[in-house]
Amino acid sequence: MRILIVSDTHRKHANLEKVLKKVKPLDLMIHLGDAEGTEDYIEAVADCPVEIIAGNNDFFSKLAKETELQIGRYRVFLTHGHYYYVSVGMEHLCEEARARGADIVMYGHTHRPCIEYMNKLVVLNPGSISYPRQEGKRPSYIMMEIDRAGQAHYTLNYL
Repeated sequence: MRILIVSDTHRKHANLEKVLKKVKPLDLMIHLGDAEGTEDYIEAVADCPVEIIAGNNDFFSKLAKETELQIGRYRVFLTHGHYYYVSVGMEHLCEEARARGADIVMYGHTHRPCIEYMNKLVVLNPGSISYPRQEGKRPSYIMMEIDRAGQAHYTLNYL
């Protein structure tokens, strides 16, 4: 199973289109918020099932603020992250994810990518594919792949 994880596109899709060309076919795409009303377009270009949640800039959106999914053997908690103060640390986010019984938590908001392993919890932030803020400011995304044995593998990628 191949899953593309992105966040914070902010109505700017050129890099998303490049990534999709590069990584298709996909089994699932996850967008962690701040699509800013372009959900229908993102779903159309993804050409696979898409999970999109609302970010802090998704005003008047009918998107869920957060959700939980089962991906293979993994319970996954999706949130944009701003409700958990991720700009100053991941403590509140990890506490909530553990309270929900999550194996993996995915968030955006900071525009800074990370893959962290924290006491049996995998914490993923793909950064921003449109407006990166980390050193070097390269657009980023994460590929999650589940192998035949059901084990998840994560790769942080840059354009």
